[in-house]
Amino acid sequence: MSRFRKLLLPVLSPVLCGAGLVVAASGVAGFGLVTRAEAEAVAAPEGDSAVTAAASSGAAVVGREGGYGLGRAALPEEIAAWDTDIRPDGVGLPEGSGDVASGEETFVEKCAVCHGDFGEAVDRWPQLAGGFGSLTHADPVKTIGSFWPYLSTVWDYVHRAMPFGDAQSLTNDEVYGITAYLLYLNDQVDDDFVLSKANFTEVVMPNAEGFFLDDRATAELPQFSAEVCMENCKPSVEITKRAAVIDVTPGDSSDDGGAEQADPAK
Repeated sequence: MSRFRKLLLPVLSPVLCGAGLVVAASGVAGFGLVTRAEAEAVAAPEGDSAVTAAASSGAAVVGREGGYGLGRAALPEEIAAWDTDIRPDGVGLPEGSGDVASGEETFVEKCAVCHGDFGEAVDRWPQLAGGFGSLTHADPVKTIGSFWPYLSTVWDYVHRAMPFGDAQSLTNDEVYGITAYLLYLNDQVDDDFVLSKANFTEVVMPNAEGFFLDDRATAELPQFSAEVCMENCKPSVEITKRAAVIDVTPGDSSDDGGAEQADPAK
């Protein structure tokens, strides 16, 4: 460790330890989840005056028994803000709806710069439509229509990570609309289709049956975990036929001990 770090560490240690005792109020307020008073109330249970004093003064304290004395339990509101995954059976879907037409407008405005107006992809960005029947080819085209087994994956990923550079800026209705438009681009719905929480699970993707559960634990593991054979492991080799020696190779003068061959001209 450098001399600068040795001098700086004793100075910063109390500040860093004190900062870990309570979630910074400014950061929490930025997400609109809890107030300073709520955070301090959860961080310092009743009777834990030492933690409250340390949080306000920045001084280091010894952690509670059974823990490090850092941070606090997450609030239900904070957990709910992160719990946004959507299951294939529709659990987790929010209320809302969107049709193909409105989804096309949003897609062209916020998604087409990378994926193209019709999901055909721009440059090396992912293609979202087409590719049917290509999965068995040497260069398969894995799109939403040709490869993805569940529609929930589309909704979840668009809502969680798109558009690129501005993730989670879409409203629930916009995500429903974009998902409906992607279904339309892959010839799965008509142009007047409206997708909502009510009919979401009715959509069956073309490759829904193309995946199977990983059965290696039951199909392969027993073969590799069985007792290893160390001797006489292969069945004995039995001779069933013998090759016959048939001299059909054209000979030369050396084949007959150097005898003179007939002159073709005579």
